[in-house]
Amino acid sequence: MPYIHELPDWPSFSWSMLALATKLAAVRHRQGRLIGRMEALGFDLRTEAVLQTLTEDVVKSSEIEGEILDRLQVRSSIARRMGLEIGGLPPVDRHVEGVVEMMLDATQNFPAPLTDDRLFGWHAALFPTGRSGMTRITVGAWRKPEGGPMQVVSGPYGREKVHFEAPGSERLAAEMKRFLEWFETPDATDPVLRAAIAHFWFVTIHPFDDGNGRIGRAIADLALARAEGSSQRFYSMSGQIRLEREGYYRILEQSQKADLDISAWLIWFLDCLDRAVTGAEQLLGQVLAKARFWESLSGENLSARQRAVLNRLVDGFVGHLTTSKWAKLTKVSTDTALRDITDLVARGILAPGESGGRSTNYVLVWAGDGET
Repeated sequence: MPYIHELPDWPSFSWSMLALATKLAAVRHRQGRLIGRMEALGFDLRTEAVLQTLTEDVVKSSEIEGEILDRLQVRSSIARRMGLEIGGLPPVDRHVEGVVEMMLDATQNFPAPLTDDRLFGWHAALFPTGRSGMTRITVGAWRKPEGGPMQVVSGPYGREKVHFEAPGSERLAAEMKRFLEWFETPDATDPVLRAAIAHFWFVTIHPFDDGNGRIGRAIADLALARAEGSSQRFYSMSGQIRLEREGYYRILEQSQKADLDISAWLIWFLDCLDRAVTGAEQLLGQVLAKARFWESLSGENLSARQRAVLNRLVDGFVGHLTTSKWAKLTKVSTDTALRDITDLVARGILAPGESGGRSTNYVLVWAGDGET
């Protein structure tokens, strides 16, 4: 069977609203409830939730493509761009900055028109060196014919399996012009369904040499932000897709080799979105727990260094906190670090861990919930 983009009526998609109506109503209800709960929180808590969600979105969208980003660098980049003062975070390399720049532009600047120039900017931000790994690619422009057919393949060299072949490069200008005109022209289709259609349509065109999946998910996030009329993100669609990566690639492949009825893809997208919104309840719990922690310390006079490191511990510090790590995080001497820690131990905020001597580590103690 030909690929979907080779069909005569491409891209005249169709779907069964009878099959979608119940799922669409349910996920819209969940979205509304989550947004309502988050808007009832104070500004600082909402901002923390958005920071965590965007960090998850950036990290997991890259993980889907097999690229592992430093979560703390991502968080640092997002926090700085949001104007948040968070101490003790590491410097950020330019690749992380590029991914963050794309995602923030998609979600925080969602009312702006999606144009080919904007997409070229996103692509250039993803590949600041002009290379994907060691391979030089066309950056900030549609892929060129010199690259040959754009195929999605798996398997060892010589025994590759072709899962999908995108439209030829000679079609890209016309295909993307049609896609972008549709994206910017409102119609009667539910905005959440438009997000699902946009993602599927874009990754099927596959207009770039690399980065199509990440840009396609950014387009979906932009469309979902428009559907909600808000730049505040409280759930991570990319995070949920990462958990369901095999199913994601499977339904894409099936739908790209089927007819123009994309009901199966839309059902999968709605189910995944529903699980993403449900999963956000856990994030909300973490944000509220952090708020309760700081409320329990409201009477304590803490230094900026102490607050910064305690924030790191509440957010889930990786490894053991020692005097030397404190000194490195806060850029002070080990003597100063030890004084900071000793002060917190005396107040009952930190406690020595199981190991002692020079390798003593410290854990967070919270009178409200015990150790966090």
